[in-house]
Amino acid sequence: MAATFWAPHLAAINHGSILSMDCSGRVITKSFKRSTGGSEHYIIVEPPADLGLTEQVACLERRYDETRQELGLPAGSAVFRRLFVSDAMNQIPLLRHSRLTADEDGSPVALSLIQQPPLSRTKLSLLAYHVSGAPDLSKCRLTSRHVVVEKNGLAHLWTTGLCPASDDKLVPATQQTRQMFDTLINTLDGLGGTLRNNCVRTWIYVKDVDVFYNDMVTSRRELFLEQGLSAETHFIASTGIEGACAHRFDIVTMDAYSILGLAPQQVSYLNDFDHLCPTKDYNVTFERGTRIAYADRAHLFISGTASIDSAGQVVHPGNVSRQFDRALDNVEALLRAGSAELSTLMHLIVYLRDPTDHPRIKAALSERLPGVPTIIVQGSVCRPEWLVEVEGMAIADNEDPALPGF
Repeated sequence: MAATFWAPHLAAINHGSILSMDCSGRVITKSFKRSTGGSEHYIIVEPPADLGLTEQVACLERRYDETRQELGLPAGSAVFRRLFVSDAMNQIPLLRHSRLTADEDGSPVALSLIQQPPLSRTKLSLLAYHVSGAPDLSKCRLTSRHVVVEKNGLAHLWTTGLCPASDDKLVPATQQTRQMFDTLINTLDGLGGTLRNNCVRTWIYVKDVDVFYNDMVTSRRELFLEQGLSAETHFIASTGIEGACAHRFDIVTMDAYSILGLAPQQVSYLNDFDHLCPTKDYNVTFERGTRIAYADRAHLFISGTASIDSAGQVVHPGNVSRQFDRALDNVEALLRAGSAELSTLMHLIVYLRDPTDHPRIKAALSERLPGVPTIIVQGSVCRPEWLVEVEGMAIADNEDPALPGF
């Protein structure tokens, strides 16, 4: 079920020197509810665009709190939050003191902070993921970058903000990519897992993607071969897109999601070769999508998807509206391969190269996916000819009692 809430004027918000403000803003949520395994909730919050940064943070905190109350989400139910910001180097230090980036009552939350300016003209936007109604769920923080969520015999590792954290030295993007993946590999090894068997999804943000994307791809390809990941085995669902963290000399930043304890029969990969070619055809190592099946549901992770055809060519060059339609058609084909459909999307992120395309894409989204929580940010795609890319996550019904429960 999806719902959009619009707030009236709210007064007397106690946030520093702020006494009152109009905290209207955009909030949209979607929940997948089951009596077993718990319910899952995705929340997108955008504050009013006409406020300063401090006021926007205060409004976002307030609207997020209200939304959790409306959904009946208890403290400690938050698993993951991503904040999209317009100026990471200046904004993230302030956000570090916000409740948006804090753990909840000692219950850790995986936090991603990434510079991808929201195109709703706000300085920041929030995507949050919560799990409720699961009494067996527990969380622990391994490091500042790694949170483990244990549930029903599985350990879900959320990794966020992997980067060199360098403000005084520039190292090659190939080396930075290797460093990120080595950190993830070592963490998985400490938990008894491997990159090949347990990593489900990565998000790789590349500063100046038109220049440095190929360096990241080259380094990742070499590392995957070392880890036993190939076209003959499988790759990992991924998005590689323009983005930046708060460190001056960091070119590459990564978030990742891994699951320890997965049974092989739970994992399948999503393709539709009538719509999209295999990624190996243009020497890039990621899966178009990955499906994780549980007894009562399936999670479908859709990688960054653009206007591409079965021959690997850009479709509709120069026309962002038609490229967006083709990208959604490709997503629909991938979901169909996993026994799901567009209506099962829990959230969608849209990346635009040109911010002036925002109004027409916003209108197209309202028409085609009116009930899906969506966020539109500025982020150049790996090929300059691609004007738009989309990614998302879907949850669909699945009836297979032989599989582990979520």
